[in-house]
Amino acid sequence: MNPRRKKRMTLLLAVVAGLSVMTGLVLYALQQNIDLFYTPTELVQGKGKEQIKPEVGQRLRIGGLVVPGTVVRDQQSLKVSFGLVDAGGEQVTVRFDGILPDLFREGQGIVAQGTLADARTVDAFEVLAKHDEEYMPPEVAEALKGMEHLKPEYTEAQLKGSSL
Repeated sequence: MNPRRKKRMTLLLAVVAGLSVMTGLVLYALQQNIDLFYTPTELVQGKGKEQIKPEVGQRLRIGGLVVPGTVVRDQQSLKVSFGLVDAGGEQVTVRFDGILPDLFREGQGIVAQGTLADARTVDAFEVLAKHDEEYMPPEVAEALKGMEHLKPEYTEAQLKGSSL
């Protein structure tokens, strides 16, 4: 092989290796920023046909209704914990250290973002309450169908549509 071809081949291999490393780093970075959405039932029983459960320490989002009577506030700090439930009936505990949204209340639909502490506990770093009575993300609306007993102010027609 003449020196010119050898130089081109070395350059081509260096470019391919560089692109491979760059692609690997991008995929690794994206993997850490993916927050999958779960309902309390999916968190406990598994998601999908394969019954895939998140691992302890995994980042996730969880949505459901705050169970009445489960909100416990620490008197010396901003720590609060509450139960979260969906139509499947499974209840999980969400722990949060911070200021809750103004619209947060028992029986309210919320989405919490955080990490899984154990099979039924999520340590949240963000809690979002829906901003009005007319909109809810489609995933949460689907998960809350059949939960009229916790939110008596909603009619059956409102729970069936994705506009809730």
